[in-house]
Amino acid sequence: MTQTALDIAADVRARRRSAREVVDEHLATIEAREGEVHAFNAVLAEEARRTADAVDGSIAAGDDPGPLAGVPVVVKDNMCTRGIPTTCGSRILEGWRPPYDATVVERLREAGAVLVGKTNLDEFAMGSSTENSAFGPTGNPHDLARVPGGSSGGSAAAVAAGFAPLALGSDTGGSIRQPAALCGVVGVKPTYGLVSRYGLVAFASSLDQIGPFASTVADAAAALDAIAVPDPRDSTCIPDARPAYVEALQTGADGLRVGIVEELTEADGVEPEVRNAVERAASVLEAGGAHVDRVSVPSAVYGISAYYLIAPAEASSNLARYDGVRYGLRVEGEDVGTMNARTRAAGFGDEVKRRIMLGTYALSAGYFDAYYGKAQKVRTLIIRDFARAYETHNVLLAPTTPTVAFKLGEKTSDPLAMYLSDVCTVPSSLAGHPAMSVPFGTGADNLPVGVQVLAPPLAEVIMLRTAQALEESVR
Repeated sequence: MTQTALDIAADVRARRRSAREVVDEHLATIEAREGEVHAFNAVLAEEARRTADAVDGSIAAGDDPGPLAGVPVVVKDNMCTRGIPTTCGSRILEGWRPPYDATVVERLREAGAVLVGKTNLDEFAMGSSTENSAFGPTGNPHDLARVPGGSSGGSAAAVAAGFAPLALGSDTGGSIRQPAALCGVVGVKPTYGLVSRYGLVAFASSLDQIGPFASTVADAAAALDAIAVPDPRDSTCIPDARPAYVEALQTGADGLRVGIVEELTEADGVEPEVRNAVERAASVLEAGGAHVDRVSVPSAVYGISAYYLIAPAEASSNLARYDGVRYGLRVEGEDVGTMNARTRAAGFGDEVKRRIMLGTYALSAGYFDAYYGKAQKVRTLIIRDFARAYETHNVLLAPTTPTVAFKLGEKTSDPLAMYLSDVCTVPSSLAGHPAMSVPFGTGADNLPVGVQVLAPPLAEVIMLRTAQALEESVR
């Protein structure tokens, strides 16, 4: 295994290695493989070197640059970076350079991390394979003919390829956990509101949440320590203090009450190797002293149906701002209406247009109650069913994805098949609960399999503890 983020930071702070040396090593790895992986929309080599030199200068002056001193990080290209293009994988934001940093980018900089690039994604985070980007697909480092998952596929691929030990992605219906599973890395979706969304370009505002990718659970906890800070600029950000996640990490599963979610583990399309991974994970926890049984979350079976009404409805509202008037692409027309229509037709890709139309239809007069209203009622049922499960269980287990990574182009002509890639991740997103994927062996064609650990709101500490117990069992 390459050096972890925590090891890098310890070495840099102790002056055993320089931040510049660390960054140069990672930039060399990027140069060697990025041409075949295409994890990035922008590699920020010179900026990264300047930041690394500043970190080294701070240490030489006797200052502490932060807990992630000198650690290379990458962020999904839907997070604002001051003066650096933020594209969301779309032509419609052509030429736009944000005048400010997203809060999470500020937090990483304050922790001493070094930003080395912006990663590729499905356009406006709408997709499950990173094939919907206007700038071309990303390959899975384990098999370049296969997808890395999506929509945060570039971030997951970057960690899997050794381009950076830490990455940030956004998760609306599984866009951190699903690519983490397919690329064989750790991916965390925190409780909704734990991490500020200020500076995250919105897809579905009641669902979007930023979280880390890492090669180890401890590194993911360190990233969460850096970014999970109250932020008054985001009205949905929880104002309460957070625990220190790295310090709170405990070893072992003794005393945990663990439930295997039947509706997700037995869902149609879940491959036997994936189902077996969940059962093996449960056995590992049981051998470590956990009490394991099966639990039902009945309404989880309606998660995909509800999600693909709620998320597109919110997207149709959020994406109305891309009109060619104030920033980004503009296609001229004889009047404002024509200019708007031509700009949106040329700037948005097919999947984004599909979701805007679906969402607009669901919100239209005569259909609001029949579709969007009912979907919100299903969302409430899912929240209630999870709450009942957590009355008797500390954490739940499920597959992260139904299958291992599928081939590039395999599902692009069948949107429903693509949507079903998120069948196991959507329910906890609708509930606003934390969930994460931890690598747990391999499946078909020796490709990575991820097991999903789900927890009640703000129970990240026990979720990380469970994940670490699983991680230690496969080292």
